[in-house]
Amino acid sequence: MKQSLRGFLAATLMALLMVGCAMQPPSVVDRVPDEDPNRLLSQAEQQGPEQAAISRLEAANILARQGQREDAYGVATAIDEQALPESARVRWALLFSELARALDEPDSVLRATQVLDDELPMQANQQRTLEDRQRWARETLDRPDPARFALPELEGVTINRIAVALPESGALSNVAETLASAIRRHRDITGDDVQLNFLDSSQYALNELYDRAQQMNAQVMIGPLDKEQVTQLEQRDSVPVPTLALNYGSSERNQAKRLFQYGLSAEDEARQAARRAWQDGHRQMSLMVPDNDWGQRVGEAFWNEWQRQGGDISNAVRYNPDNPVSDAVKTALNVRGERAQLNDIDGLFLLALPDYARQVPPTMDFYYAPNLPVYATSHLHEGRRQIRLDQDLNEVMFMDIPWQIPDAAVGGEEVLPFYATYQRLREESDASMFRLMAMGVDAYEIATRLSDFSALEGFDGSTGKLTLTSDGRIYRELPWAKFQNGTPSPILIPGLQSNQEDTDESDDN
Repeated sequence: MKQSLRGFLAATLMALLMVGCAMQPPSVVDRVPDEDPNRLLSQAEQQGPEQAAISRLEAANILARQGQREDAYGVATAIDEQALPESARVRWALLFSELARALDEPDSVLRATQVLDDELPMQANQQRTLEDRQRWARETLDRPDPARFALPELEGVTINRIAVALPESGALSNVAETLASAIRRHRDITGDDVQLNFLDSSQYALNELYDRAQQMNAQVMIGPLDKEQVTQLEQRDSVPVPTLALNYGSSERNQAKRLFQYGLSAEDEARQAARRAWQDGHRQMSLMVPDNDWGQRVGEAFWNEWQRQGGDISNAVRYNPDNPVSDAVKTALNVRGERAQLNDIDGLFLLALPDYARQVPPTMDFYYAPNLPVYATSHLHEGRRQIRLDQDLNEVMFMDIPWQIPDAAVGGEEVLPFYATYQRLREESDASMFRLMAMGVDAYEIATRLSDFSALEGFDGSTGKLTLTSDGRIYRELPWAKFQNGTPSPILIPGLQSNQEDTDESDDN
């Protein structure tokens, strides 16, 4: 009897223990499936866009925690970030940018940090982290990769055979003629032993141009000039002859090896104006650009650079140059009655040709905005002394090439780059074409330096300080000036315009 009772109690106790085990919370081992990135990725294939993006983000997080960085990067790359909720997009940006930076992928870092432009809610430290990574990506992309531009056939070689492919007919023929003339004259003035062979790019397709350049045994080709042709070239993997195009293509990046691009980019000037205004302490800008394709491109360049720095655009006006200037100024400056309302405006960006630009400051004076800083591109400066006409531009700040504002650029004509050529071309050429003449001179100088990229790092040219960027485009940094008494005067240090003005006035007395 006792034995039977002991057996019954033992059986009962075992049953209770088994029930108790079944009621325990799941162990770590039981939760492993939730930490399985492959299971999450499989689920994502069956889910709608938002939930699929969330599942992939969780899988990427798990892979990153497990130290599988490259796999995590691959998953994060495939995520459609636009499908994520706002908070999840910030988490994706932080993870993806961290992985991309660790793997030295600056383009992916820029993709991740696009969330900064969307003004998503995030903590201050998250924003700082993304801004730091974005800065790293931009600096990395702007740094030339020697392997990317390697020209082994030119290494250690003097470049003395150049083909110049420019159109002799069509809409660009006058520009091309000016450039060709400057290239020839500069070669002659310097006395260089360089053979120049000119090709009519309006008569040949691109492949035919390269065939002829190779038949001439050209080491380098200058041209083409047409933007569409340059765009076609930069979409190739490579070009047959090292090429200095005299325009910039429309693609986001130039992917063609051996292709370099150089020109007088108004968009670059707009971006420099945005940086200058920011350095001077302004944060809320209005802008006035002409209502055409040129104005749209330049206006967008300023807008994007200004917002990238954190500034606000108060008003953006696309004006008709044939309409009264007052129409555009009233809109740009929030004029009520006869007075500008400047509570949220501390500067104006102006893209205009001289006749239109000269009417803007007097109109601003009329609407009680005489002290509002104006930043402009080189296009309002004709490049010759016109004191009476340019009095109306007093206090307007603008940039231009060194050959147009020698005092601001280098302190005087005698120390300009290629001074002998400058003197001769200044005497021989029309003022309206002088920038193009300077561009032709710099194109020749760049082409003859393609065997030594170090010679293009911060190269002082006729059209600005030139730098080779990471995708083969030549970037120009321009000097600044301000109209004083109808004459361009130097602006040397950001934020010290008033000191410079005092100096200029004392010099005039």
